[in-house]
Formats: sequence, C-alpha cells, structure tokens
Amino acid sequence: MKQLKYWLCAVSAILITLTVKAQNPLITNQFTADPSARVFNGRVYVYPSHDIKATPGHGRAGWFVMEDYHVFSSANLTDWTDHGMIVSQTRVPWADPASYSMWAPDCILRNGKYYFYFPTTTKPDSVGGRGHFAVGVAVADAPTGPFKPEETPIKGVLGIDPNVFMDDDGQAYLYWSQGNIYGAKLKSNMLEIEDGVKTLSDLPTKGLKEGPYMYKYKGTYYLTYPHVENKIERLEYATSKSPLGPFKFTGVIMDENPTGCWTNHHSIIEFKGQHYLFYHSNDLSPSFDKNRSIRADSLFFNTDGTIKKVVPTFRGVGVTQATAKIQLDRYSHKGEDATVDFIDTAHTFEGWKSILPATKSGWIKYNSVNFNKKPVKNLSIRVWSTKGGTIEVREGSASGPVIAVVKVNKGNTWQDLSVPVKMVRSGIHDLVVVAKGSTAEVDWISFK
Repeated sequence: MKQLKYWLCAVSAILITLTVKAQNPLITNQFTADPSARVFNGRVYVYPSHDIKATPGHGRAGWFVMEDYHVFSSANLTDWTDHGMIVSQTRVPWADPASYSMWAPDCILRNGKYYFYFPTTTKPDSVGGRGHFAVGVAVADAPTGPFKPEETPIKGVLGIDPNVFMDDDGQAYLYWSQGNIYGAKLKSNMLEIEDGVKTLSDLPTKGLKEGPYMYKYKGTYYLTYPHVENKIERLEYATSKSPLGPFKFTGVIMDENPTGCWTNHHSIIEFKGQHYLFYHSNDLSPSFDKNRSIRADSLFFNTDGTIKKVVPTFRGVGVTQATAKIQLDRYSHKGEDATVDFIDTAHTFEGWKSILPATKSGWIKYNSVNFNKKPVKNLSIRVWSTKGGTIEVREGSASGPVIAVVKVNKGNTWQDLSVPVKMVRSGIHDLVVVAKGSTAEVDWISFK
C-alpha cells in the first residue's frame, strides 16, 4: 500500500509539472488571466487568476468564475511549467468556499518567505449577511509553495486586485482597487497595514480604474492600471516621485483590445536586461471574454522616461528551439493573404493553424528560431492541402535561401511528413513558409 501511495504521489507530481510550450498566449491548456509576473532566483514566475466555465451550482453563468490559483514558471520565456494549484477557495479559512471569486493576485519575496496576496469574498456573517471582498495572504518557503493561507484577511483592506511593491529602502506597500485605487504601507510582517489607507485620487476621474501595479524605474514611480476611458479597458500609467503620490497621468501603455475583450490586467518585469509587459486577452475564447488567456510582449522606456506603447503580438517573446514544434500561427509577420484559424472551433485548446494561399502575399514569418551548432538533417511538418502542392521553408524572407521543400499530396486530412533539409546555418534565424501550387494549411513544423 505504501508503494502504491508513493507511486500515485509521484504520478501526481509529474502531471502538475507538465511543460507548456507556447508564445502568445503563454498557456494553452487552461484559461488564465490577470498575470502577476515576478523574477525569483533568475527564473520568471507568473501568478495568474484561473478562469473556468460556470456549471450548474458552480459559479454564475455569463460572469467570471474562479475557484483557485496556479503558478507557472520559465527560465527562457518560451517553455512554461505549470506547478499546479497553490491556493483554493475551499482551503482559505475566512473565504466563502463557493464564491468563485478568486480574482487577480500577486506574490513577493521577503526575508526568505514568499507572500501570496489574493482577493476573494468572505463567508456570510452569522446573521446571514452577505460576504464582501477582502484581501488575504498565503505564505510559503518556495515560490511554488506549498502556501499556507492566514486565518484572517488583512484588516482594513476591502477590495480586489492586490499588488505589493517593495521600495529600495525595504519599505513594502500594498495597492488595491474598489471603485478607486488605494495604497498603504505594509508592516514588516507583510500581513498588516500601517499609517492608514490613502485614496490615490489624482488619476483620471472618468470610468472604471482597477488592477494597480507599481513599478519603479530610474527613481520614478510608475502607477500602472487598467482604465475604461471609452467602452473597454486600456492600460495606462501615472508617475510620481513618491510611492503614494501625488501622481500625474502620463500616458497609455496598451490600447483597447481589438478583439473587444472587456478587461485587461498586467504586470511589468525586467528580465535579463529587457522589460516585459504581461497582460491578458481572450485568444482561446473569442466569443466569451470571461475566459481569458495570459500574454507577454516586450516593453521599452523612452529616453525621457515615458513608456513606448506596447502593440500586442501573437509571436510574443522568447527564442524557439528549432527542434520544438514551431507554431507558425503565432507569427511575427505575414502576408496579407495568409490567415489563422482554430484547428477545431469546438475545442480551442487544440490551438490554431496557418492557412497559406499560393499567392505572392500568402507567406508567414516566424522569427527567432535557434539552430544550435549541431546540424539538423530533417524537417517535419503537419500539413494538409485539398489539391496538393508544395511548401517551401526559407530563411529570412519569402525570397531567402531555401531550407527545405515539402511535396504535399492532395487530401482532406492532416499529413505528417518529413523531408531532408537542404541547407541551414547555425545560429538564430527567422523562418518564412510559403505555399506553391495551391492553398495549404499548416499546424506546425520542426527540425530534427
């Protein structure tokens, strides 16, 4: 029996640390939102909220439904590991175990402990009164847990979207939202606020503001937040010389989502000398924006300290190994005639495909593919073409050196083909895939 128990635990551990390879969205095996990214010990950890679909008796149909949190990590911003569930609504002493309201969280390291901050609804009171949003803390010795929730939420903090900022002098601050955006100093135990709560009122007054995230760059404090200036949220920022203001509205980090996703929520990190913006969209659920997916793109500061507006991309960030399955639909550029669609619209977690017409503008480019010094010999591809034709993989551009040529038989099902590689240099290169003869649909390519 002990051996069986050990084996089951081992299998469980393997299952929850499966690696997810993705560009944007970063995670494609579940819905994720509100990413709080942190760098701990040279590795990026992302603490998102976890959207699920409502079912009878479990959550409110047509609304956000969230019952727990996972943590994901990566050493290269390309390969992401799901470390499993770290906090659940049924394991927090003060939380309503059936509220499905575990919204945007955050996590920070201090004195060897990891403090995970999360909002959710409290249990109804003893006379049947409704619960309210509060912010709790769970503490662990490692960034992946196990996290132990505190018995009570933080006193004096009523609201959602907690963010913790540690200043250079060691003073920690907590920010959150509920109608307005609020800030307060945290005591050294990271579990209580001190000196009262300040309303950060010197921000745009029109429209909803939520999801605060404080970032410091070259002595300036950047209070960043989603704001409904028009109909849906865009990401904005205000600057100050003090962590609690006064703040001056400075600009927009990211415009409203062209897909119509009503919310956005974000964080900013610097990793290996580059700044990144983590945010979310509704990639895997285009018809229902309460099931969202996290993304990342590079962020740049201008010389005057302002932030260059971030334009969302499918390609995202990170270098892809040539031996991985390269998802062309997460392209960096494409011709006007090339399109992307779901492989199966009823099962969106299966991902997307690239549709390449045999026209001058039917190409698709995928950048930053790493061909190590060990030479590759074969190209593998999953492709389908109802009329048959040829796929060319080229380096750099649609007229660049030919890496491989694939003859595709006509048919109505996916074909897994392998052909010899003609030529490819070692190093990091951009790839361009072109269809010749007739339209072809491509799931992925990979080099062996």
